[in-house]
Amino acid sequence: MGHFTNAMHNLGILVTFAGSLAAALVLGFLAHRLKVSPIVGYLLAGIVVGPFTPGFVADRAVAEQFAEMGVILLLFGIGLRFHLSEMIAMWRIVVPGALIQSTISTAALAFLLHLVGWTWIAGIILGMAISVASTVVMALVLAERHDLHARIGYIAIGWTVVEDLLTVAMLLVLPIVYSTGGGGSQSVGGALAVAGLKVAALGAIVVVLGRWVIPTALERIEKTRSRELFTLAVLVLAIGIAVGSAAIFGVSIALGAFLAGLAVGRSEFAARAASDAVPMRDAFAVLFFVSVGMLFDPHSLISAMLPIVLVLAVVLIVKPLAALLTVRVLGEPLATAVPVGAAFSQVGEFSFILGVLARDLGLIDGVGWNALVAASIISIVLNPSIYRWARRVSSSAPDLTGIAARQHPAMDSRRCILVGYGPVGRIVRRLLEERGAQITVIDLNLDTVRQLRVEGVTAIYGDVLRPGTLDEAGIATAGSLVLSADVEDAAEIVRQSRLLNPKLRILVRCTHLRDAAALQRAGANVVAAGEAEVGVALAEAVTDGDDIDAGQATEQRHAIRRRLYS
Repeated sequence: MGHFTNAMHNLGILVTFAGSLAAALVLGFLAHRLKVSPIVGYLLAGIVVGPFTPGFVADRAVAEQFAEMGVILLLFGIGLRFHLSEMIAMWRIVVPGALIQSTISTAALAFLLHLVGWTWIAGIILGMAISVASTVVMALVLAERHDLHARIGYIAIGWTVVEDLLTVAMLLVLPIVYSTGGGGSQSVGGALAVAGLKVAALGAIVVVLGRWVIPTALERIEKTRSRELFTLAVLVLAIGIAVGSAAIFGVSIALGAFLAGLAVGRSEFAARAASDAVPMRDAFAVLFFVSVGMLFDPHSLISAMLPIVLVLAVVLIVKPLAALLTVRVLGEPLATAVPVGAAFSQVGEFSFILGVLARDLGLIDGVGWNALVAASIISIVLNPSIYRWARRVSSSAPDLTGIAARQHPAMDSRRCILVGYGPVGRIVRRLLEERGAQITVIDLNLDTVRQLRVEGVTAIYGDVLRPGTLDEAGIATAGSLVLSADVEDAAEIVRQSRLLNPKLRILVRCTHLRDAAALQRAGANVVAAGEAEVGVALAEAVTDGDDIDAGQATEQRHAIRRRLYS
């Protein structure tokens, strides 16, 4: 009987996983065809498989566990790409910014709800919940516009890190103050002091791990030349540090995952670690939105209409304006302030954590909870469109001179990404550098990458077959891409490169002439097949003494190549 029960439980988990992903796929595809963000489709999928609509009902607890994996991997990936020095440089903006924006949003919602009969405590608690933005939503929206790793992204993500820390403090304080037998101000002060010490200790441990422990461990694993072991090591680091941070130091799993990414990002394995985490991250991140959609009761749009409208007014109007004005007052140009403000026109995962605690403590009722969930879903649906509109507005701002170029650098025809550094790659690099080109090398040999860096060459240790590696190399602004190694699945790399940069000039090497046509169809501008080029070189060597001018010889070579490659 026990085996049967376990089998049914396992089947239920698989059914939830498959059903949720299938619904997300169908509705995400429809959303894309309707030219709205796929996030809208994922949220609708959650409503469809949720308990408040007829038909198939997924197990929400299981869906949330899968969603937690997506949050961990997404925040880990963000941390990998964020340089600690850049984060520290932003603290003068993000710390006061988060405090000011949270205070204004909380006060505005508390005042509006008090006007319609809510208690000040309920309004303040709900205000604190909606003042927190979803890092998951923000990361996806910023990445869509290539702003995640620009100044806009550094400010916005750094801001959410501070908000996460504020939320952790509230999660510690609320049970002490409002649970039975609360210990008063002394207990509150003690709890905050302990929390501060824990966060400081966690930060110190992350620095130690990133500087000494993680690079040594990953280097030993890399020497095994096993992709599976390296990917497994990345997952262990991401999940282990995230879960350990939550269990030992009391911070959120999302914040722990972000700090884990910062730790690994300090090593030379950052690019490869990021590319290894991407495939699983995307699938599990979808389930985050599905799990949010499952919380939504459509009937609440009628039963809690007024609170929902008030909450949305603060989230979509007051909160972005407060962020915009704060960033502007702190010295940033309007071209940065407008998108940063728009990025905060949503609420997310931490809002639910705080909302659940407040509901358990009796600080908000069912109406408040439904208003929070409804406002969250509606704001997440609208946020991508709001952000796109804000970017269009900011692009015409009068103080944008020079800013757009820094946010989205123009393509540099002299910048070349060279994949592979074998004998062919060395020749290509030498010839290009003699002509003044700027080279970025991607290679999977760690010793080669280290030697190139010693020589002053920009080199990335990573697998070009994994998503994210070309982004790390700056393909969006490169003028050319040279695949000097006979890379597996080169045609797919060409296709992805062409999507990332339609103006890119792509030159590819292959061994066999039969593979040239597929590479040309994929979008390669120049294909050099070993068989053809050796044949041309040998023929030229044979006829080297013939009485023929250089122009005619060049035309003959071109004619031969056209016949071979056609």
